Amino acid sequence: MDKLQKISVATGITWVEVADADLRILCGCPADSVKHLMKRGLILEREKGGVRYESGPNAILLCDTMLQHGEFSNLAEFPVLQMLYKQGMLIPGHPNNAGQKPLLIGRSQQVNAQMQYIFRGNYGLVSKEEMIQAGLSEAQAEEQMRMKLRFAFGRISPSHQLLDSLAVEEQRVEIRAGVFIERLAENQYRISYQDQQIDVDLALPPEQRYETPYPLGYQMFERQYFAVLHSGEGDGWDVNRPSMSSILMYQGRIYLIDAGPNLYENLSALGIGVDEITGIFHTHAHDDHFSGITTLMRSGHRLKYFAVPHVRSTVAKKLAALLSIEEERFGDYFELHDLQMGSWNCIEGLEVKPIFSPHPVETSIFEFRALWNDGYKSYAHFADIVSLDLLGKMVEEDPTKPGVSQALYAQVKEDYLNPVDLKKLDIGGGMIHGEAEDFRQDRSGKIFLSHTAQSLTTAQKEIGSSAPYGVVDVLIDSKTDYTRSSARTYIKAYFPNVPDFEHETLLNGELLSFNPGSIILKGDAAVDNILLLLQGNVERLISSQDIHSSMDAGSLIGEMAVLKEMPAEATYRATNFVQALRIPASLFMAMVRRYGLLEDLYNTLEARSFLHSTTLFGEGVPFPTLNNLLDNMVSRRYEPGDYLGCRDLSVLNLIESGSVRLMVGSEELERLGPKAYFGEESSVFELPCLYRLEILEPTQVLQIPGELLRKIPIVRWKLFEGYHKRSLAVVHGGNEDEVFLWRDAFSIQIQQMDIHHQKLVEIANSIMEILRNGQDKGSLLKAFGALVAYTHYHFEAEEVVMSQYHYPDLAEHKLKHKALVEQVLDFQRQLESRDDYGEMDFKGFFSGWLIKHILSEDRKYGAFLNDRCIF
Repeated sequence: MDKLQKISVATGITWVEVADADLRILCGCPADSVKHLMKRGLILEREKGGVRYESGPNAILLCDTMLQHGEFSNLAEFPVLQMLYKQGMLIPGHPNNAGQKPLLIGRSQQVNAQMQYIFRGNYGLVSKEEMIQAGLSEAQAEEQMRMKLRFAFGRISPSHQLLDSLAVEEQRVEIRAGVFIERLAENQYRISYQDQQIDVDLALPPEQRYETPYPLGYQMFERQYFAVLHSGEGDGWDVNRPSMSSILMYQGRIYLIDAGPNLYENLSALGIGVDEITGIFHTHAHDDHFSGITTLMRSGHRLKYFAVPHVRSTVAKKLAALLSIEEERFGDYFELHDLQMGSWNCIEGLEVKPIFSPHPVETSIFEFRALWNDGYKSYAHFADIVSLDLLGKMVEEDPTKPGVSQALYAQVKEDYLNPVDLKKLDIGGGMIHGEAEDFRQDRSGKIFLSHTAQSLTTAQKEIGSSAPYGVVDVLIDSKTDYTRSSARTYIKAYFPNVPDFEHETLLNGELLSFNPGSIILKGDAAVDNILLLLQGNVERLISSQDIHSSMDAGSLIGEMAVLKEMPAEATYRATNFVQALRIPASLFMAMVRRYGLLEDLYNTLEARSFLHSTTLFGEGVPFPTLNNLLDNMVSRRYEPGDYLGCRDLSVLNLIESGSVRLMVGSEELERLGPKAYFGEESSVFELPCLYRLEILEPTQVLQIPGELLRKIPIVRWKLFEGYHKRSLAVVHGGNEDEVFLWRDAFSIQIQQMDIHHQKLVEIANSIMEILRNGQDKGSLLKAFGALVAYTHYHFEAEEVVMSQYHYPDLAEHKLKHKALVEQVLDFQRQLESRDDYGEMDFKGFFSGWLIKHILSEDRKYGAFLNDRCIF
C-alpha cells in the first residue's frame, strides 16, 4: 500500500497525504483552492464527540513565485481560515484543537509574504496610528480600534502565533514524523517518506490559467443607462457560484463592485473585456472581494479605483505584502479616487455614498443613485455587513473596553434599513456576516439575498429574492445605442485626423453577432470586410508560430490582410458572445488612400505583427497606444561579442532575432532569444541596470522608450513579473563572491522596511556590476545617484513610522541616519573626483555602511514595533 498519496486536484493544485504522519498538504493555493478541494471530496463534513467540523489540509506548499501568468499563485488566506475555524484547529474546546497549527511550507520569501498578507487579511489596519495615517480622526480611530478588538476577541495576534512555517531552500528538510521535502528546481519539489517519494510540479503550463471551480457558461447583455448586472451571489466557500459582486452600468460605462476570485473568467463569461471597464468600487480587502485585483491591473489603461481612504490603505498594504513591493506602487496601476464616507460623491453624473459597516477589516458598503424624470433611482450594495443581533451584543459603553457604542449601533441599523429601489444583501450569518431577518421590515423596492453558500430557507425566501448569474436589473432604461457609441469612440481613436463624416461612413456598417467558440475568420481565407470588435473577446491563433493571444473591444480583425492584399494571416475565434461592426474593405481602403494614410499604416505592419506575436504586447494594448509605441521605437543591431552597458539598457529591448546571454558577474542567469526582452529594470522601473548582456549571435532588437510603457498597466504588470523573478534569483540565490545576497538574518520583521532594504541591496549589486566591468563613469554616477535617492526615501519612511509610534530612540536614530547619508555622499564625491575607480572598495563600504546598520540599529526599532503588532 502506498504510504504517500498524490492527487491532481486542478491546474496548479495537487494534494499530497501521508496518513501515517497525519500530514495533508495542499500543494499550490491560488484563488478558490479550497473550493477545488471541496469539489474533489478532499474536504468533507465530519462529526467527532458531537461536534460537526470539516476535514481538509493541515499544511500548504507555496509556489516559489508569487505570480504565474499574471495571476496570484499563493493565496493562503481562505485555506488557513478553513483550517483554523472550519476544521476547528483554533477554536477553544474543539476536538481538533490539539495544539497543532496550520503549516506554511516554501521558500522563506514566500512564507514571510504569506504571513504578512494573512495578517492584513485578518485585521486590515492594526493600530490607531495606521488609521490616522489613512485619514481617520483620532476619535474615529479610537472607535474603529475598539470595534476591531471586539471582533478579534480582545487581541490582535501576529501570524506566527496562529501558524507554523518551514523554509525550504537548498537543503532537504523534515516536515514532521519522518516526512521530508526538498526543492529540485523552481516550483519543483520532492516529498519523501521512508522508502517512497513523489514529485510535485507547481508550475503553470504555458498558455494555461488557474481553473475556476464552477461552470459559468456565457451571457450576453445590452449596455444600459443605469442598471445592475448580478455577477456573483456566493461566498468564499460556495463551490457552485462566484463570490458576491455586481457590475454597475451607467450611461453605457461599466463599473465593477469588488474584484473576487476568478475575475478574468467571470468577465469573460459575461463578454466583458478588461479595457471596457471604467473603474471599480471596492468595499474591503478580504480575498473573496480582492483576489481578482490582478486582472484589473492587466488593462491597457489605468482603471479608476474608488474607495474610502482607509479601505484603499488596507488594500494597498495587503497587495504590497503579497508582492513584496512598496505600498505606493498601487498607484502605478490604478487612477486612485478617494471617496468621502457618509456623503454623496459625484462620479461623472453617477452618485455614490460609501457607508460605514462593522467588519474585522476596514469596510464600506455603497449606495448608488442616478437622477431621472421621476426622481432618483437607487441601488444599494451591502457586502459583508454584520448581524444586528451580533452587533447589539458588542455594545460596550466603557471606552476602555473592546466593543461599540450604542450610538454607533443605532446609526448602523438606520443605514442598513434605509429604503432604496434595489438592495443586495450579505446574509452569510456567523460571526462577521449579515442576517436576512434583520431586513424583514425593510421598505426597499426589491431585495436580493447574497453572500451565502446555503440554500435559502422558507423564512429567507419571504424576505428577498435570488439573482441568477448574469441577470440584469434595469433601473433607468436606455434610449441610446451604446454599442454604436463605443464604435464611434474607437474609430475616432484610430483615425484622429480624418473628418467626422468619414468616420460616419465606416460606422454605417452592419452589427454582427458571433456565438462563443465560433470561428470569425479562418486563417488563409479571403478578407472582404474588416471587423471592429465592440463587445466580447476574440482569440488570435497561429499554431505554426505558437501564437495564441487575446483581443478585446476596440481591436480590428482583418486589417493586416486588407492592407497587404493577402489572405488572413491568423484564425480568429470568439471566446464568448461577440459583437462587431462590419466595415467593407473597399470603403476602408478608399478612405485610407484618400487621406494618404496607406504608407504609414503599411510601414508599421511588420512591426505591429511582431509585437502582436509577443507575450508582452499580444493582448490588451489598445490600437492607439500600440501605434504610439510604433511611432517612437527604433530598430538596432548588435554583433556577436558585443557587451551591452547601462546606457544600452535605458530603453526596453525586445529581441526580434538573435541570442543574448544575461549575466551577473561571471554567472549566466538566463539566455534570451526572439520575443524575449531586457532592460526593464532601468527603462520602466527606473532602477540602475543590474545585469550585463553578451551578444551571442547577430541580434536585432526593437528599442522602446520606458516612459511610454510605464503608462500601460498590462505591459508594466508583465514586465514586473519578469523583473521580480530575475531580481529574486540574484538577490536570494546569486554568487556570494560577486553580489550581495539577502539573508533572512537581515530581516527586521517589518515587511515594508525589509522591502526597502532589499531594494538598496539590488541597487548596490548594480553598482558592483558596473565597477566589475569597468563601464563608463556616467553609468556609475547614475547608479550611485539612485542609491542616494533611495536612501533618502527609505530613511524618511523609517523616521515617519518611528515617529508615529513614539520610538524612544528616534532622535539618536535620526543622527545615525544623518551620518550614513554623509558617508554615502562622501563616497559619491570621491567617485565624481576620480577617473580611475577600480581600486575603490564599494563592497566593503556597503557592508559596513548599511548591513551593519540593519543588523544593529534597525533591529532595535523592529522589535519595538513588533511589540505593537506592526510587522
